[in-house]
Amino acid sequence: MKILCWNTNESVWAHWLKVAPSENTLLRVLSLDELKALIEVNNSEQIEYCFIYLSDQDFSAMVEYSVDIRREFPNLKIIVFPNRPSQSAALRMLSQGINGQCSPYIGAKQLKMVLSVIDMGEIWSGKAFINNLIAANPMQADTDEIESEDSLNTLSKKEIEVAFHIAKGLNNKQIASEMLISDRTVKSHITNIFRKTNTKDRLGLALLVQKSNSTH
Repeated sequence: MKILCWNTNESVWAHWLKVAPSENTLLRVLSLDELKALIEVNNSEQIEYCFIYLSDQDFSAMVEYSVDIRREFPNLKIIVFPNRPSQSAALRMLSQGINGQCSPYIGAKQLKMVLSVIDMGEIWSGKAFINNLIAANPMQADTDEIESEDSLNTLSKKEIEVAFHIAKGLNNKQIASEMLISDRTVKSHITNIFRKTNTKDRLGLALLVQKSNSTH
């Protein structure tokens, strides 16, 4: 599998070369134009992933470039690697479909886990990250996009349990392990939960559960 890497930092690039799975080929670009050109050149040999390093110097611009790339290449799996934490930037990118956010100096084992989770259709965020997003954006739960917390009452006992695990930041495998059920069953529950609560993603559901907890 080819991984397209937009990275202008030599130290981070050297680290990615060390921690990337051996079966992957990393292709480096230094600009947005290079990135788009390389995707077009490699059309016959599909590039599945794009890693984007968000430097301090051009942080805000890189956030918007990442969102633009997501819109232009909807089938590309995009992981961003910010050099500094920003909850607002993370919320902006994840809400627009970015597949995950990681530390630029992520370890080899964790990177392999991240790729595995995203390959299963999940967003990589982690428990602490989701909790921080919820804490940093309490007003989000009051927007019209979030269904009333009464919709949680339509869930079965098992679906409620899954919903609360999602609100804690657990991925599908972790939920399956906690509930002693299969990954397929977890996915089925999540599909039903999204439909019944009119939520579109895990963050929206987590905010809904948070809102419910705050009113009870």
